[in-house]
Amino acid sequence: MHQYPSDINREEYEQIREDLEGARKKTRPREYDLYDVFCAVLYVVQGGIQWRMLPSDYPQWQSVYYYFRVWCEKDETGVSVLGKVLHKLVKRIRNEDLRRNKTTFGIVDAQSVQNADTAEEKDYDAGKKCQESNAMLS
Repeated sequence: MHQYPSDINREEYEQIREDLEGARKKTRPREYDLYDVFCAVLYVVQGGIQWRMLPSDYPQWQSVYYYFRVWCEKDETGVSVLGKVLHKLVKRIRNEDLRRNKTTFGIVDAQSVQNADTAEEKDYDAGKKCQESNAMLS
């Protein structure tokens, strides 16, 4: 039995099980438990590793990748199964922490990059208005 930080527990899995099972047409019995497959997908996504580097206690990487591709297909509303189940899990965790379902603010960061000395001569400052141009307009 695998136990990695990226794994979810069975209780959390039960909330998303029907969504995951309904994503694929049943043509033959499943070879793997979808819980193991989903945890393997989380392991790859959170760890940023290659599919072939999945630990051996997960299902074969080819099978995990197949399910990942199926779960990433968007429906007519433009939402994938994977997006839907991850949203459910995040919503549940935020509610347990007595927070709202969605974040209420975001942080935007911008960085100015030093340019060559010629930028001032050409009236160019990394997409921003040059102070000399503003002074001329006044």
